[in-house]
Amino acid sequence: MKTKYLIFGVALLSVISCRTPLNVANVQTEKNIALSTDLPEDALFTKTIAPYKAELEGKMNKIISHTSVDLTKEGDNSTLGNLLADYTFEGADEWAKKNGITNGVDAAVINIGGIRTTIGAGDILTRQIYEVMPFENEVIIVKMKGSDLQGLFDYYLKTLKNNPVSHLYIETENGMNVKELVNGKEVEPGQTYYIATSDYLALGGDNMDYFKKGEMIPTGIKLRDLFLEKFIANPEIKVPTDLRLNFKNKKNKIDE
Repeated sequence: MKTKYLIFGVALLSVISCRTPLNVANVQTEKNIALSTDLPEDALFTKTIAPYKAELEGKMNKIISHTSVDLTKEGDNSTLGNLLADYTFEGADEWAKKNGITNGVDAAVINIGGIRTTIGAGDILTRQIYEVMPFENEVIIVKMKGSDLQGLFDYYLKTLKNNPVSHLYIETENGMNVKELVNGKEVEPGQTYYIATSDYLALGGDNMDYFKKGEMIPTGIKLRDLFLEKFIANPEIKVPTDLRLNFKNKKNKIDE
């Protein structure tokens, strides 16, 4: 037994002796420099970043499209909300058809809170799309049974929230859903539906837990990249005018 402890002790000493000695850095107290507008610019730093700054500003201030009306978030069928919901649908639909989902997607849902600002009438610049969508959210397609889609309609009935939709029509009155349509048709409980949304919502964000019943299909498409592509492809924006969310007898304003 003593021999066993002796061997263990020798081994431990060997390991310790092989370690590099710990050197303590010589730490000196330096004077704190308060950040303020009075600090002089670093000429070398300013000169170094100047070409990169100019290039970035050139890209961000590039005119990519034009709108004759304000694109806002106001109302249950907001101009900007419905437009971006349509762009989400179109991008997901194109991807789906190229990746084995023969009939494409059936509808799209995005959240109004994810749209961070509005776009005024006039020229649309690249930087405005970054301001509208500053997040790195990805387009997700959720494969769902028609019976599970009831959770989506119940969500809108409960919240009466103006989260934008595309290829969906939801009508409520006196605390009841009176019409629930996908692509103008009533939902078939046994049918499979493909709903385009963001990864944030697909994972249950904004209390959209009904998506968790479906199968998530990632597309790799970033929403902001998709929106940029769509604005560039549409030099003059045509605002959707169709009615999608029809909350009758809505008393409280829940728009974001």
